[in-house]
Amino acid sequence: MDIVNTSTSLARVIVRQIIEAGITDVVISPGSRNAPLSLAFNSAATRGLIKIHMRIDERTGAFFALGLIKSSGRPVPILCTSGTAVANFHPAVLEAHHTNAALLVLTADRPAMLRRTGANQTTEQVGIFGKAVRYFADIDGPLFPMELALDSLCSGPVHLNLQFDEPLLPDSSTQWLDEIKAAPEASMERRKSLTLKLQASRGILVIGHDRGGLSVQVLTKFAKKLNWPIIAEDPLSFPDAIAHASIFLTSPAIRSALTPQAAIVIGRTTLSRSVNALISLAPSTYVIDPRIATVDSHRSAEKLFTEIPVIDTVMASDDWHRQWQKYSERCARVIGEFDGWSEAMIAKEIAQGIPHGAALFISSSRPIRDLEGFAKPRTGVTTYANRGLAGIDGNISTALGIASKHTQTYAVLGDLAFLHDVTGLIQREEINCTFIVINNDGGGIFSTLPQRGVQGFETVFGTPHGLDPAAIAASFGVPATTITTIDQLQRIFTSPVKGVCVVVAKVASRETNADNLRSIYDAVNSL
Repeated sequence: MDIVNTSTSLARVIVRQIIEAGITDVVISPGSRNAPLSLAFNSAATRGLIKIHMRIDERTGAFFALGLIKSSGRPVPILCTSGTAVANFHPAVLEAHHTNAALLVLTADRPAMLRRTGANQTTEQVGIFGKAVRYFADIDGPLFPMELALDSLCSGPVHLNLQFDEPLLPDSSTQWLDEIKAAPEASMERRKSLTLKLQASRGILVIGHDRGGLSVQVLTKFAKKLNWPIIAEDPLSFPDAIAHASIFLTSPAIRSALTPQAAIVIGRTTLSRSVNALISLAPSTYVIDPRIATVDSHRSAEKLFTEIPVIDTVMASDDWHRQWQKYSERCARVIGEFDGWSEAMIAKEIAQGIPHGAALFISSSRPIRDLEGFAKPRTGVTTYANRGLAGIDGNISTALGIASKHTQTYAVLGDLAFLHDVTGLIQREEINCTFIVINNDGGGIFSTLPQRGVQGFETVFGTPHGLDPAAIAASFGVPATTITTIDQLQRIFTSPVKGVCVVVAKVASRETNADNLRSIYDAVNSL
């Protein structure tokens, strides 16, 4: 019997345990030191035991994996070589940390004896992600039990640093593949039953965009039992939500009139200051968020829950519901008076036009806030966003990871988010995703913040780039067009999404958009 080298043995043990845990996808970035594991995954893929997604850039690969996790609900391993490759995983690991995403980080390393000796492509990879991972192990041989690492994925990312010594290439044996028994697809869901007793006929349920990692179905059932008015940062997942709440709550007078006796917050509310201002007015606040146990452990409220509780409360009064609906309808009329080609109306049309059954990824900054404020609540769309740290990095890659598990996907990005992750377009998979890029030549959100108008604003905040995103996409071989009217935008949704393409919505200046928003807020204040 041939003797298998140590690196090959370790790689095959890792791959076998991953597949037998029910994991179905892996994202790999090329490199030499990770060759044993890359080749082991490739052998398993030829047998149909796992699917490989190759990405030349570790940062985009890791964000692509986050998209796979979001859309599949299953853990996904990412694999890279040693050195700076490992550091490029860090942004996605932090996002996974703040969303409890089941990201299994596999980093190849030199043997420990080569650390601090000047060996090429060798740095201190042990503990490089700090407290952002739920479990870490520095592994130097094949006798490593994976159970604890895989179990830890239930609450967030895990890092395994794998020491591979030369030789790095395997023998030609495939017998080890015959011994693998793939498990059913892994799932990370957990459920408990607790009780929340309330005596409030004027309560409000506020649902953060990522729902604290809880499913739309579970929260819909909870909301129906609670029967309170709903403010949803993602109105496309909750058709019973109050439309335009983040807009009309910018009025202090309306917030005062709608002050609740109690507020239940699902996840985190990270989009609108107006909604958070209302929550702060409630005498009692209750938070439901699994991340309290691992990330937001210092969060405060009357009561904290890491799982959906059983509700014991009084029904909200009909008058309370009518008050919320009245302001929602008045705000809708105000918004209707501001038609034309603007970022707000683009968000309104996108929310309305996306076909039933499609998926939607929304980038951070202005796009996600515009959809929160101007979309009419509906159903039939599966929405996603990176709201762990709400960064604009990795948005193209995350959207493509999501799209790989859906028949047709749309992604709405700002121009800076598009430029930040433009290398995410380098891929060869059959993915159906239409990117709608809102191009206002810079950081539009800053024109809506207090720093607008300060000396040096354009240099350090506005950051105009003067580039054409459509031409950039075309240079990557991606079909791209530019649109400037609502009619052109509406036509995008009349045909099925085929392949990857980019549609650039060229809009007015950032200052014009900020003035338009201010006009809407001023009109709402006069309701």
